[in-house]
Amino acid sequence: MIKKIMATGLAAGLLVAVGTAQAAEDPIATRQAIMASVGAAAALAGSMMKSEIAYSPVAGKSAIATMNAASHSYGAFFPDGSNASNTKAAEAIWDKPDGFAAELAKFNAAAEKAMAAAGKKGPADLDAFKAAMGPVFGTCKSCHETYRKKN
Repeated sequence: MIKKIMATGLAAGLLVAVGTAQAAEDPIATRQAIMASVGAAAALAGSMMKSEIAYSPVAGKSAIATMNAASHSYGAFFPDGSNASNTKAAEAIWDKPDGFAAELAKFNAAAEKAMAAAGKKGPADLDAFKAAMGPVFGTCKSCHETYRKKN
């Protein structure tokens, strides 16, 4: 089980690395790769929070670290003209850039706070993990309400 959790965290980290390598050529692919890593981390975190899988401090730290890394880079991949493709990014990103920047700042602040709370070994127990990740998930929901196309 721990190996599976670690593999998920490693895969999420690799997606960020691959996405960064593509950044100069394709900002849409880069932000989609970053968001895929966020999705993997969210799935892992959500499964632990719902007790679908056993909580592990290492897995908790991995999920938090992935969110934190994304919070530092994600906003850089929305240049003008990158809204004219197959993307889930809503026009509001380009129409209301200050609002989008504010949402990204909230994401970064929550992720940094979670990272600090995680310490060196990850949150000690599930309640500590929920306390750290809850605000991060709140920023995801808030941003998606305005800045992601509805399905």
